[in-house]
Amino acid sequence: MQSRTIQYFALVLGVLALSTSAIFVKLADAPSSITAFYRLFFAACILLPFFLLKKENWQTLLTLSKNQLRLGLLSGLFLAIHYVLWFESLKYTSVASSTVIVTLQPLFAFVGGRFLFKEHFRKDALIASFVALIGCFIIAWGDFEISYQALLGDVLAFIAAGVITIYFFIGQHMRKKLPVMPYSLLGYSSSTFFLAIYAFRQQVSFIDYPLYTWKSFIGLALIATILGQMVFNWLLKWLNTSTISMSILGETVGTCVLAYFILGEVISTQQGIGIAITLVGLATFLFYQNRAQIE
Repeated sequence: MQSRTIQYFALVLGVLALSTSAIFVKLADAPSSITAFYRLFFAACILLPFFLLKKENWQTLLTLSKNQLRLGLLSGLFLAIHYVLWFESLKYTSVASSTVIVTLQPLFAFVGGRFLFKEHFRKDALIASFVALIGCFIIAWGDFEISYQALLGDVLAFIAAGVITIYFFIGQHMRKKLPVMPYSLLGYSSSTFFLAIYAFRQQVSFIDYPLYTWKSFIGLALIATILGQMVFNWLLKWLNTSTISMSILGETVGTCVLAYFILGEVISTQQGIGIAITLVGLATFLFYQNRAQIE
């Protein structure tokens, strides 16, 4: 059992790393299917040596039950669908709008957690989550557009939010018995397989991309996936999907700040207010969640 301080420190680290996702996707000049494929392909390649070094890892993978194997493959499928939908949405709508909508995972997580895991949430924690959501919308309000393309991008991002929540629910169930390395490698490898088939059917090139795009692929794999998304996989053994989904709202703040430094996007007064409200809401939510677990 890891201490709560370590868990929350890892949570912050994961959110910061995940915040680079939209930036790298924007910088990559490649189809969504290829960007998603290489994100997970390189992540699996980076993890493989560490996986093989520990005998317990591959022994665990070889002794998986049929049900565990099915769930692991299913998690990979949902992860693949999530990335394709979200990366595609970034082509139709703004980074801020897409990131805000794709981080609306708590809306799905609270409902799913209540019915699947019989989770109960304090009223003050729910109010804090609502405050954080309001902050996110304030950040992106000026970027929401009324057009067919923008609406399509927003819808794709919303579906992607629901899909990744299912992925985390599967992880919450599997991580109770399965170490993070076998679980993550199984999911990333199967997701890579599904994405390869999808990209092949689209008849897009797997190799004809500029150097900066390859750097973006590696950044997505190493920073956004291993230091970001995989950290959430690790935390699922102790924290529920609802808590992790709420924390991912911080990705909106991180992406906004990174866009300022990397893409030269200006942070408006409105966005600054939204960032402050989101951070207060998140901190309050985590405080009450921690208090509820102690009690």
